[in-house]
Amino acid sequence: MSEGASRVLEGLQGEALILVPAMESALPPVWPGARWIGSVDLEDLADCSHFELENHAGYERARLLVRASGVVRGFVDVPSPSGIVDRVVFEDALAALPRVTSFPPAVTAPHITVVVCTRDRTPQLRGALMTILALDYPRFDVVVVDNAPATHDTEELVRRDFRDKRVRLVTEPAPGLSNARNTGLEHARGSLVAFTDDDVVVDRSWLWEIAAAFEAAPEAACVTGLVPAGELRTPTQGYFDAKVSWSRSLVPRVYSLADPPEGLPKFPFSPGAFGTGANFALKRHAALTLGGFDPALGVGTPTGGGEDIDMFTRVILAGYALVVQPAAIVWHRHRDGLEDLRVQARGYGTGLGAWMTKVMMDPHTARLALARSWGVGMEYLAHQHPARPALQGPPAHGSLEAQVARLAWLQMLAVAVGPYKYLQSRRTAGS
Repeated sequence: MSEGASRVLEGLQGEALILVPAMESALPPVWPGARWIGSVDLEDLADCSHFELENHAGYERARLLVRASGVVRGFVDVPSPSGIVDRVVFEDALAALPRVTSFPPAVTAPHITVVVCTRDRTPQLRGALMTILALDYPRFDVVVVDNAPATHDTEELVRRDFRDKRVRLVTEPAPGLSNARNTGLEHARGSLVAFTDDDVVVDRSWLWEIAAAFEAAPEAACVTGLVPAGELRTPTQGYFDAKVSWSRSLVPRVYSLADPPEGLPKFPFSPGAFGTGANFALKRHAALTLGGFDPALGVGTPTGGGEDIDMFTRVILAGYALVVQPAAIVWHRHRDGLEDLRVQARGYGTGLGAWMTKVMMDPHTARLALARSWGVGMEYLAHQHPARPALQGPPAHGSLEAQVARLAWLQMLAVAVGPYKYLQSRRTAGS
């Protein structure tokens, strides 16, 4: 049985499989398209007649991540009246899922350092660290990088509640996510370094799946994983969930210059195809050889983002492979308010524009990009704004739809500001 995800209960309606949510939600759903979110492994089904969902109040449908002996099969969206999912209904939805391949399980367990970069967000950090320390992996340590903190709250939290020999706290006074990640790289003890955010819940087998991907592709220097929504209770979260591609990539892939993929004509300048900064791992030696993360990019700098797609692209351009491993799962709590979404959209836009500027400022990468009909930024953004703001849910009310439509323009304008922000950030970083 998948510990922490389900358990069996004998009840009046027959034997039930009790499912727990991927993330606990302190607030109730406020949207008809809300989804209860969790996972189920087909190994656990046995003779159960139905699933019962914990903390289901207000949710009439469920999105379940389905595994088969640990292999990710995909997501099913099923009705869950009164917190009950009928087994027959689930089986019908399961039958519609396509068959997927997977990497073989890891034979070895290399030492992995998990780096969590944070800044004055102790409630989120507490939850993330609890799930990281519960990982089903024998050899790992955790570096918490407190980036330009305004308070001592993070230090007090780690010292008080996480007195575990595997956990170390490091302060990086220079603001910026790249600076924080470089500090994490410097202090890492493992040959592999896994990066995640402070607003996530990591799957218990996360590090095993990362190790499996590196083992399957020895030429890889980077592995990225799946980042599905761990909470869908507001229309804003529904919009963001439908908008991003890295929450639905279920096919394992190995990307390299030696074997360019079909369907990505601008490869390796393909933001969105490789993953996101909330869930990826690097070979420490390779990352240091590449010079680490660009301190002019990332949240906390004028650019507001772009450090992850910059690293992914540089890994491939340096001749390494990058592996997309869907079985390495980190559940993410998407922004639930419109103003937070505006800030995020602006950061994505300026980060993308800054990264494009960096590519064009280097003669080598500029030639490669122009040879591939450069225009990845606008093409990428075009795919980031679906007609409907929520996946498999009813449309949000008109005022939100109007606001969401304006977000597309906001992000386009932010891309245009990206070149200025990148040059400003380089001056600030002393590049």
